[in-house]
Amino acid sequence: PTDHLESCFVEHPAAGYRKIFESVEELTEPIPAKITGVVPSWLGGSLLRMGPGLFEVGDEPFHHMFDGLALVHKFDLKNGQVTYYRKFIRSDSYVRAMTENRVVITEFGTAAYPDPCKNIFSRFFTYFRGAEVTDNCLVNIYPIGEDFYAVTETNYITKVDPDSLETLKKVDLCKYLSVNGLTAHPHTDTDGTIYNIGNCFGKNMSLAYNIVKIPPAHKDPIEKSQVVVQLPSSERLKPSYIHSFGMTDNYFVFVEQPVKINLLKFLTLWNIRGATYMDCFESNDSMGVSRSGVNDGTGYLSSHKFRTSAFNLFHHINAYEDEGYVIVDLCTWKGHDFVYNYLYLANLKGEWEEVKRAALRAPQPEVRRYVLPLDIHREDQGKNLVSLSYTTATAVLHSDGTIWLEPEVLFSGPRQAFEFPQINYSQYRGKKYSFAYGLGLTHFIPDRIVKLNVQTKETWVWQEEECYPSEPLFVPTPGATEEDDGVLLSVVVKPGAERPSFLLILDAMKLTELARADVNTIIPVTLHGTYKPAS
Repeated sequence: PTDHLESCFVEHPAAGYRKIFESVEELTEPIPAKITGVVPSWLGGSLLRMGPGLFEVGDEPFHHMFDGLALVHKFDLKNGQVTYYRKFIRSDSYVRAMTENRVVITEFGTAAYPDPCKNIFSRFFTYFRGAEVTDNCLVNIYPIGEDFYAVTETNYITKVDPDSLETLKKVDLCKYLSVNGLTAHPHTDTDGTIYNIGNCFGKNMSLAYNIVKIPPAHKDPIEKSQVVVQLPSSERLKPSYIHSFGMTDNYFVFVEQPVKINLLKFLTLWNIRGATYMDCFESNDSMGVSRSGVNDGTGYLSSHKFRTSAFNLFHHINAYEDEGYVIVDLCTWKGHDFVYNYLYLANLKGEWEEVKRAALRAPQPEVRRYVLPLDIHREDQGKNLVSLSYTTATAVLHSDGTIWLEPEVLFSGPRQAFEFPQINYSQYRGKKYSFAYGLGLTHFIPDRIVKLNVQTKETWVWQEEECYPSEPLFVPTPGATEEDDGVLLSVVVKPGAERPSFLLILDAMKLTELARADVNTIIPVTLHGTYKPAS
């Protein structure tokens, strides 16, 4: 174990990382992997991953990491053998791009333009009809009831067959819920109920964040989904960008960050071609971060608002209740400058020195713990309200009723991010826990897997020269009694190797390698995914 990671810097002068941002073709059938080591005999099922797979159409490039057309990947593990398969999601974005050999639907950071071959009147008409919302579901894939859905952050999700990877149907969430989209990071309760959160632009331009509930297994659970809590936005026409949220047994934890979606820009730009989703974001540099703890259906936790200094937030790690507090662990990026500004492909595919220079300007990453007191009394003004023995995080009540939070830093390293966090979710979501697993980024380049003890701040690292891993998914050993008894699964790309990609299986306790399954193809960057046990 290392207490800090300066010693773990790996330089990337060969720029092999560029390979994870290059287009690939789908496979016609699964290909066998070559196994080194021993795959645990109990590990049987499929690792499903989503990410961009096509980074240009014809001679038109996609510009942002969240633009490439969605590719679903699958590693099947059975009787110690492993196969790999992948297929493009047949979204409207994909089908029409293939048909017209150009970008037809505007993506996160790439604008679509009217077809230059059409006559001037139809082109003019297309300009003012406004851009269509993308259904390019490249961010995550997860189960809803018996089915699997590939998702992004718009109102469209796509049902996928987890065995054949065939695209089954496109679902418009707006038909069932008053939301303009949901995050790609839902929470699942022990009974299979799914909770998620999304922005809702209502009548008279009113704005709210809606927490949504999808009931457990029912023939079509999405049809039975409903909004359970509505939170008002602190700025009338500028909701905060939400990528994930926290959930304990009794509370939802929502962080309103200073990265905002300017609704007026969204509505006006959307009617003129040439604008993208990225053009509609802005940062409120005068705003810190406010957060609300919300009870399961009774509205706000209290009349108090929790505030802290500005940060960007994409991923919650975990949240739990303890002795009258809600403890919230987050992967933060300091300041209000939007981190996605640094994820343009030109940035990520630069020479190593350029990549480093760009990352120096970006917000600094830090894993933080915040502690929210549930029991607040007027007479406690000016005092630290946190009396938990195991944290240095503080909460101070101000005269205006706001509670100022200062975090405990759980992990920090120069230009070193701990991101794409995972925990032993089935056993420890919403519970006091010890271990988080993450993808280590050096200047935004994924180059290691990190295990973090959130109580002692001890870290363990898996890293190998010229290897670019992805989010590590935790799979518990059947019947395990220890929190970290299980394996981590990560898709790793090693561009120079004879077989340039592999599924890495690590012992989650020691972070040592148990096995790898090498495949003879490059696998581009994947964002999130899920492990589907053999039925």
